[in-house]
Amino acid sequence: MSTADQSLDGQRDALEKAGAGRLFTDTITGTARHRPELDRLLDQLRPGDVGVVTKYDRLARSLKDLLEIVEAIEAKGAGFRPLAEDIDTTTPAGRLVFHVFASIAEFERGRIAERTREGLEAARKRGRVGGRPPALSPSQRAEARRMRDEEGRPMGEIAALFPGER
Repeated sequence: MSTADQSLDGQRDALEKAGAGRLFTDTITGTARHRPELDRLLDQLRPGDVGVVTKYDRLARSLKDLLEIVEAIEAKGAGFRPLAEDIDTTTPAGRLVFHVFASIAEFERGRIAERTREGLEAARKRGRVGGRPPALSPSQRAEARRMRDEEGRPMGEIAALFPGER
């Protein structure tokens, strides 16, 4: 599962190599709990099936959601297997290892988010502002607003008068 701007080719190749019979691919972020293809997968699972993903974070972004999804898979009598971690949740030992790995993955996501926030805060304290620089200078922005507000020109026409990176 990936967002729309990401290629699914690598995941698709890995799943096909692993022998996946059917592919269910959502192009909605893993943070969204209700995803059409995930819901379809859960609906179509039968006892003895195994749901396979390339990595945990392709299925869910939080431990709670991951556990709920895997619980729904197991309630159908199916197993769950992430390719990146060779774990088989159809065995008691596999379920234990799965829970440990899932907890570690959530912890690491939290640490990454924490480090990102700390880095952005430190940069702001030093006067740095994130993001792309404005395409127009302050005087160009003022002129564009004037054309829009006073002359009633459409934004597309105004944009064409100020060539630059868009």
